[in-house]
Amino acid sequence: MSITILVIAGLMILIGLGALAWVFIRAHEMNLTEKTDEKPEWMHSMPPQETVNATLADGEGVTSFDYDEGEKVAAPFAEQIEDMLRAKIESDPYLKSFDIDFGTAADGGLEIWVNGEKYDGVASLPDEHLKQALLQAVKEWNGRK
Repeated sequence: MSITILVIAGLMILIGLGALAWVFIRAHEMNLTEKTDEKPEWMHSMPPQETVNATLADGEGVTSFDYDEGEKVAAPFAEQIEDMLRAKIESDPYLKSFDIDFGTAADGGLEIWVNGEKYDGVASLPDEHLKQALLQAVKEWNGRK
C-alpha cells in the first residue's frame, strides 16, 4: 500500500513539474518588452490621451486602461475606447444623461451597459446619438498611431 502511495505521489510531482515547465516555456514565447507583430496592436503605443487623463486623475499613474472600483471590466482596448467615449459624453450636454460601462460577457464578447441596462452590441443601443459617439470613438481608437 505504501508503494502505491509513493508511486502516485511521484506521478503527481512529475505532472506538476511538467505543468510548471510548460508554463515557463509558453511565457518565453512572447516578449512583451519588444515591439513585434506578436503583441496586439493596442500594446504598441501609449494609451489614448483620454485614458492617460483618467488614470492620472485617479492617481494611478499611466496605465494601459482606467479601472474604477465597482466598474465592469472589459478587454484593455475596449476599456480605452470606453475612456474615449466617456470623454465625449462629458463634452456633450445631450450625452451627459448616459452612464456608460463596458464589460466582458460570459462568452468573451463585449457587453455595453447604458444607465444600468445591458446591450449586446452597438446596433442595440437605445440612442442614435450615443451610437454615433461610440462609433466615432472606435474610429478614433483605430486611427491612432
